[in-house]
Amino acid sequence: MALDLKPPIPAMEAQSVDEIPAGEQWQYEPKWDGFRCIAFRDGKDIQLQSKSGQPLARYFPEVVDQLRALKAQFFVLDSELVIPVDGALSFDELLHRIHPAASRVKKLSAEHPATMIVFDLLAGKDGKSLLDSPLNERRKRLEQFAELNFRKQNGVRLSPATTSLKQAKQWFQAPGSDLDGIIAKRLDLHYASGDRTGMRKIKRERTADCVVGGFRYAEKGKVVGSLLLGLYDNAGLLNHVGFCSGLKAEERPALTKKLEKLVHPPGFTGHAPGGPSRWSTRRSSEWQPLKPNLVVEVAYDHVSGERFRHGTRLVRWRPDKVPDQCKMEQLQQKAARSAWKLI
Repeated sequence: MALDLKPPIPAMEAQSVDEIPAGEQWQYEPKWDGFRCIAFRDGKDIQLQSKSGQPLARYFPEVVDQLRALKAQFFVLDSELVIPVDGALSFDELLHRIHPAASRVKKLSAEHPATMIVFDLLAGKDGKSLLDSPLNERRKRLEQFAELNFRKQNGVRLSPATTSLKQAKQWFQAPGSDLDGIIAKRLDLHYASGDRTGMRKIKRERTADCVVGGFRYAEKGKVVGSLLLGLYDNAGLLNHVGFCSGLKAEERPALTKKLEKLVHPPGFTGHAPGGPSRWSTRRSSEWQPLKPNLVVEVAYDHVSGERFRHGTRLVRWRPDKVPDQCKMEQLQQKAARSAWKLI
């Protein structure tokens, strides 16, 4: 017996939408906040592949051991790697794993073992590919596979799934949850690598009121390109926590004039925006410090290391808000056990 599928396999991707799609043709799953991982077992050979096709096994040796302990000798699983810490999922712990020193990885894996949450079966215990099978068939096969293999494995778990829109909305709207959002998949479609037509993702958003501590000019034309956001810590220092771009083109000239009148160092009195990097141009690494007069409400998805992990979306300007009220504590999320308890 041999495995039909070999790494790398392009991962099936989702199209971002604002609303959870409704209809009998949809299956809903939690969107976990972790690293996408496709796991291959071909007898004694076990490989882990990232979403981009890169090998992951050296960073998660405990997951390799967990997969080796499964009864099945041949399979391909699509999954998410997560690391639970104190009942909540920690993306920062995942980032720490991508380290060149094997000794460091070994230490971290012992302190906080990763869990593989499996949501698709791409090849079963017979090694035969299921890529051309519809999702409803793959899900049935996955549940049977999990019943035989995951029962006593704490580190490999089956992700819940439902065809109930009501249940999906309850997952999405759960207060205090660290769930990343909801994934909706067409039950009648095969595993379409690189095709976004059969899968939708709806991400949770949170909001925070931030001080505009600076700005960067756009790459072309001397108009504002992005706002640099800050929050005050307990010592009264304004710390840079992220940026907000996507400003409307027609509003940029007037906004630029408004901001240029407020240019005044230092802008940020605590952690300041970083300098040039290999990804930045000369202009993108430069920024203009502002008097801390302006407040904006922004929407964000995740926080890592007391910073917004991704760029934020401008919700509205807050002239009614006093800058001193914009505190770091807004980013201190309560331990969210509800999402982890789903499995």
